[in-house]
Amino acid sequence: MNILNRIATDVRLMFRRPVRMQCAALCYRFKKKSAAPEMLLITSRDTGRWVIPKGWPMEGKMCHEAAEREAYEEAGVKGETGAERIGFYMYDKGMDQGLKVQCMVQVYPLVVLDMLKSFPEKGSRKIEWVSFAEGASRVAEPMLKDLILSFEQRLLATMTSAAKTAAQ
Repeated sequence: MNILNRIATDVRLMFRRPVRMQCAALCYRFKKKSAAPEMLLITSRDTGRWVIPKGWPMEGKMCHEAAEREAYEEAGVKGETGAERIGFYMYDKGMDQGLKVQCMVQVYPLVVLDMLKSFPEKGSRKIEWVSFAEGASRVAEPMLKDLILSFEQRLLATMTSAAKTAAQ
């Protein structure tokens, strides 16, 4: 029986599709009155679920640059993107004819400095600014939930450290 299990495992591995990579932006800003951070969520065009801007890598662009471009195209935001990823998450992307491919999404922080009135995908998605806790509760992917909450903690720790330094 052991040989049959091994053969079955080998056959499954032969037909497994490789993991595809995508680039995403975790867009955030600070509220004017309270200086509390908030994040941007958009709906996907196909299922309407809440996601962050993401897309496929682009020729001639680093992943953080592609993430910045996707944030502009999908949500109309402009800002500064960090070149160092803050993490990644995995999900199954539905493709044509019902095919699903596993994707690893590399996530980069993008501090939003401007929101444009006109952008390529305007009208095809909902866009909302929410707290990080609300954002984590709306997304479906468990790894993305964790990434959102851990990024908020890092952001708050940085803000606290900067405030302490300024007070000295």
